[in-house]
Amino acid sequence: MSSKPNVLVFFTDQQRWDTVGVHGNGLDVTPNFDRLAKAGCFVPNSFTAQPVCGPARSIFQTGRYPTATGCYRNDIPLPDGEQTLAHYFGAAGYDTAYIGKWHLAEGEPVQKPQQGGYKYWLASNILEFTSWPYQTTLYDSDGNPHDLPGYRVDALTDAAIRYLAEPRDDPFFMFLSFLEPHHQNQHDSYPAPVGYEERLAARAVSYPPDLGTLGGTTKEHYHGYMGMVARLDEALGRVVDALISLDQLDNTIILFTSDHGCHFKTRNSEYKRSCHEASIRVPTMFHGPGFDKQTPITRNCSLADLPPTLLDAAGIEVPQSMQGHSLLQPMDGANDIFIQISESQVGRALRHGQWKYCVSADHLNPFEHAGSDRYRETHLYDLDSDPWELTNLVASADHKDVRASLAARLTARMVEVGELPPRIEPLKEA
Repeated sequence: MSSKPNVLVFFTDQQRWDTVGVHGNGLDVTPNFDRLAKAGCFVPNSFTAQPVCGPARSIFQTGRYPTATGCYRNDIPLPDGEQTLAHYFGAAGYDTAYIGKWHLAEGEPVQKPQQGGYKYWLASNILEFTSWPYQTTLYDSDGNPHDLPGYRVDALTDAAIRYLAEPRDDPFFMFLSFLEPHHQNQHDSYPAPVGYEERLAARAVSYPPDLGTLGGTTKEHYHGYMGMVARLDEALGRVVDALISLDQLDNTIILFTSDHGCHFKTRNSEYKRSCHEASIRVPTMFHGPGFDKQTPITRNCSLADLPPTLLDAAGIEVPQSMQGHSLLQPMDGANDIFIQISESQVGRALRHGQWKYCVSADHLNPFEHAGSDRYRETHLYDLDSDPWELTNLVASADHKDVRASLAARLTARMVEVGELPPRIEPLKEA
């Protein structure tokens, strides 16, 4: 057994934080996540830094915000020369592997220069367009297609277990990137494994309050979505079983997280790309060496914090280019969450203490502009009294000073990650 810990990232797509039992979900579909979170380190306050697939993945691979890498929207490949987790782990003697959805290249299959430095490669750039629930095609590092049998979650899990079972002298860093519980784009559907949606719909469990109040496509899609979450949790259990059988569980750091959440068309015309908790808050937990404290990491965690945390946990020096902070190190100052939003809007948001504050440059085309020198206020929520964000206080005269303070904090965070200081125009008060 290597003296260095293995590292395995179990990465889902579009999974809300409140889909798991430790966050209070009553459908009881995540026993494996819940067990590992309780035995390791649960991260209850975990948020994406960009609620769009490609930009979120660029953050995770590089530890840098989309405005720093240029990957501010989907379909912008990682620039040549960007260092990824694969480069850092590979330089430290790790065997690196990527399986599943990539979304950081151009074209299909992904060519070697755009494979992020991973040694083992079995992936698709945009998996939702090369696969269906029961028909999965991935490409190896030479571009050869591989048709994998079974439900898509199981097809990727089978491939991951085959990789884990290969004999090796070096520790591994494996990034296992699922599509589920993301919708199937072509049909605007959430295709759970056969029978799962019906089984969950038969249970008398209420919807989360934001979805129950605002509706959207919740009644049509929620139980299919949760059926996909259930199969993902079963896959997590299978991966853990494989590690146990290989006598590697106690030497493997497991990180489970997601790129962003899902608001079921309650906040805009699709499922994400907004500042709301449903869009930005995700389930996150660590298990394994260095994370066996059985104590939650309660501070706010950004997606940008996860790459330096993994390097830190593996004893690898965290590069200064990374813009997040390792969760294993003390943090000075305020623990705000900063969010960049694209495609639906050129937006920025700040989660500070009890407040959520959002601004938008809605005079700009969000597919053509990464940022702006001018924004207007759009949302203010008091998360203590209104955790489901049902009352927008942005036009409240009683909160003028709060908005001014948050505008200054948001501007400072934008400058900190390399953006120019903007002008934020207050909304006319009611």
